[in-house]
Amino acid sequence: MKQTLAQKLIAAASGRDSVAEGEIVTCSVDLAMFHDSSGPRRLEPMLRELGATIWDRNKVVLVIDHYVPESDDESRRIVRIARDWARSERLPHVYDSQGICHVVVPQGGHLRPGMFCVGGDSHSPTGGAFGAYMFGVGSTEMLGVVVTGQIWVKVPRTLMMRWNGRLGDGVTAKDMMLHLIGRYGMNGGQYQAVEFCGEAVRALSMPERMTLSNMSAELGSQVGLVAPDETTAAWLREVGVTEPLDVQRWHSDEGCDAEWHDFDASALAPQVAAPHSPANARDAGSYHDIAVQAAYIGACTGAKLEDLRAAARVLRGKRLADGMCLIVAPASMKDQAAATQEGVMQVLTDAGAQVLPTTCGACAGYGGSIPDGATVISSTARNFKGRMGSESAQVYLGSPYSVAAAAVAGRIIDPREVMQ
Repeated sequence: MKQTLAQKLIAAASGRDSVAEGEIVTCSVDLAMFHDSSGPRRLEPMLRELGATIWDRNKVVLVIDHYVPESDDESRRIVRIARDWARSERLPHVYDSQGICHVVVPQGGHLRPGMFCVGGDSHSPTGGAFGAYMFGVGSTEMLGVVVTGQIWVKVPRTLMMRWNGRLGDGVTAKDMMLHLIGRYGMNGGQYQAVEFCGEAVRALSMPERMTLSNMSAELGSQVGLVAPDETTAAWLREVGVTEPLDVQRWHSDEGCDAEWHDFDASALAPQVAAPHSPANARDAGSYHDIAVQAAYIGACTGAKLEDLRAAARVLRGKRLADGMCLIVAPASMKDQAAATQEGVMQVLTDAGAQVLPTTCGACAGYGGSIPDGATVISSTARNFKGRMGSESAQVYLGSPYSVAAAAVAGRIIDPREVMQ
């Protein structure tokens, strides 16, 4: 029975040789990830009421990234609950103020091909970039996982997004995803499995593949998968994974039953999505009349090391437009340290950028860094009204290239006009 990658991953997790689309099966979980917002403050009271314990502490990862640095009594309370619970439960894998969960968990070597994982955050499909089945769940479902180590799943249909050719200079995975969301809408994935494939996808780095899988959430899919290869293995070895990695097994079988969609990567232009939805995407060059007052380079889709490098490429030797506010919040301390060592952070600050801590920050509406009434261009994954904290802000989405270009021009432009 020919199987898609999604079917192979579910079959392995359920102890089966194969599974059929539409079947409901119970899967053993290899990793459960949650953060300070989704995790202890909700899980601890329910566990206490049930008198239940964690099924396997070694398979739990807690990341404190949403409410740090604490700026008020409520954030201090939430973070204190997370830290106290981590100590009382003797959790071995805790990342406190080290960066955004979807970046620090892979950088910690926790995700590997063939795993079946759940996360307490809607962008948990990021794990699919490593050939792992990973999706987001709510706190009640997470409670069941934490106690039993299992969860049921309905075997999805696979939508194959095949990108032929190669992306042009200045065009990124963020542009690919905005194009897909603009074309199919935020429910285009139909809560099924999306697999990204084709020459352009194979050419992407792991951080760029992570952006594809991450934003499969905005496409409305359950998971966003990329079959692992030597690029995957090399990246995992670099972050310290020493165990043997099977990158050959975790591929969709040729001729498997899937729904195919084809795209020409070489024809794709940089994309920008207008307020208040990622589905409002079109070519960046069509927004030339839109002036912006603030630019934000941050979040799990827009502030990894390669994203910071992209912004620096545009900003090198330039200054921000008059009245422009550029905020940079690196995705992890590891990425910020590397960007500092390379001189990337210096380029950004020399241009006039303000650097914020490596947390979810404005993407989660925390920190008050987005001005009220401003028109903003952001590298985040979403631009829902009020999501970044200000109900009156008009937020556009783009790649780090597009955000940096707008910060220099004072308006939205095709970043290729100012790239060096």
